Amino acid sequence: MTAIDLGEDIPERPSTPDGQAFVDMQASPEFQELRSRLRRFVFPMTGFFLTWYFTYVLLATYAHDFMATKVLGNINIGLILGLGQFVTTFAITAIYVRFANRELDPRSSAIREELEGTAK
Repeated sequence: MTAIDLGEDIPERPSTPDGQAFVDMQASPEFQELRSRLRRFVFPMTGFFLTWYFTYVLLATYAHDFMATKVLGNINIGLILGLGQFVTTFAITAIYVRFANRELDPRSSAIREELEGTAK
């Protein structure tokens, strides 16, 4: 039995926008602001992480004595910086999720609702 046979209400499906609607939306100030906010976060964060990563790689390659400097027992600077790479990766991920939930998701939802005609 289908929902119609049971007398249940079927939620209205959003209309599917045509190609021109997508082109128009991409040119809208709302979409441009969304892209701008994403880029202002992603590019600096990527630059920071790549700089940090390549610094670690260069130190590991060319500064053996520095990286082998013992800090506590058998724990050396190289190990600490290597584990710092993992910590940094998780921290950047957490920061991005928080940023996306706060800044990007509400804007992208509003754009989607406007595009699909489901805005209230």
